[in-house]
Amino acid sequence: MRNKTLNCPAREVKNLVTSERAFEFLKLSIPILMGIFIFFNPFSHTTAIKEICFYLSVFIVLFLIWFKKIDFSFKSPLTLPFALFVIWVFIGLFFALDKENSIHDFRAHLLKYLALYYILINVFNSKKSFELLSWLIIISGGIFSIGGIIYFYIISGNSMFSRMGFPDIASINNVGIITLFPFLLSLNRFTKESKLRQKVILLVVLAGTLVGMLLTQTIGAILGIIFSLVILSFYHKKGAIMFFLILVIIAGFLPVKSRLAPNALENKFFHDERVCIWSAYFKIIKDRPIIGSGFGMQTYEKKLLSKYKQYRYKTTDPIKFKTHVFFTPHNMFIDTAVRLGLIGLVLFINIIFMFTYMSFKMIKYGQNDFIRKWALCLFSALVGYLTQAMFADILISAQLIILYTIFAMGTVLWRVNANLQQTA
Repeated sequence: MRNKTLNCPAREVKNLVTSERAFEFLKLSIPILMGIFIFFNPFSHTTAIKEICFYLSVFIVLFLIWFKKIDFSFKSPLTLPFALFVIWVFIGLFFALDKENSIHDFRAHLLKYLALYYILINVFNSKKSFELLSWLIIISGGIFSIGGIIYFYIISGNSMFSRMGFPDIASINNVGIITLFPFLLSLNRFTKESKLRQKVILLVVLAGTLVGMLLTQTIGAILGIIFSLVILSFYHKKGAIMFFLILVIIAGFLPVKSRLAPNALENKFFHDERVCIWSAYFKIIKDRPIIGSGFGMQTYEKKLLSKYKQYRYKTTDPIKFKTHVFFTPHNMFIDTAVRLGLIGLVLFINIIFMFTYMSFKMIKYGQNDFIRKWALCLFSALVGYLTQAMFADILISAQLIILYTIFAMGTVLWRVNANLQQTA
């Protein structure tokens, strides 16, 4: 009996140590799972992997919060803008034209990616983990771009004059959106990288993503690169100027040069079919200017299609239109106004404004060169993203994850800078 009594404390200590190790293992698994999720984001046919990694991460985070084994914070300059936006979307569910789909998208395309944002800012919350996350996006984007070029032009045998896009993977517009972010991250790292191996990897990714964007032959991608490089030139003058020249040279040899001709640009901005699409959706916004038509994406096809056709052909010569019917506005801001009304649009712009404010504060008052240059890079990524968003529907799937990843990386940088200020 005495031996058993003496062994009880030892057994309890052993169990306690074992449980603590289990908790530590779970904590370490979260960044690994989220890293896999971010890495596979551009790739189609990996839904099972991404869903398992995401929801397993959410479960582990909730489990650790329940047992108070993780410091999980919602502190962020974006929390209030996010909360106001979520509240407005929730209110809109009661007035949505397609309530079932709006409720689904409220969970799948808003709450889910907000969960992604808060998990990222809590697990990649240091300078080292921030850089690791940037490398994951760079390598992933490089494989996507270079692999896409090989698959589209060599394996599939498409002509070099064909615009690179994959109906079952990523559309032409989405290829440009997916590749711009890793291009900018690579450029930012390349300008300060000293190791030869890393420089070679970054150069390969830079070349692959740049060529991939240009091969889409989309005005949005081209303007996105240009505006982003202009912003980066404030700190990376040599690197930005070099790649701007490379952009001009490559564009001169690729089929994209015909789309940059003055008459082509004039036609794009004043006579493109998107202008007619936007005109029709402006009239739909006027029908429900305050609350919008509903957050669900299927609202366009199920509830607004007949109204869209009515407005489209009522005021414009049908001969100007192709036979293809565009279900959505192909513009992020018009898309938001249609779905959430003008108040929803203002609240969405408020999120962008707050991120811009964060970026400018870090660019100007950042504690060191690392903070200032990365803040500028992320702001340039947002500008490039929003530029392309003027010509495409990007508030879904991989494209939307990129936006929340930009927000998350900016917030992590904000937190690192705040910690440096406290220790200074």
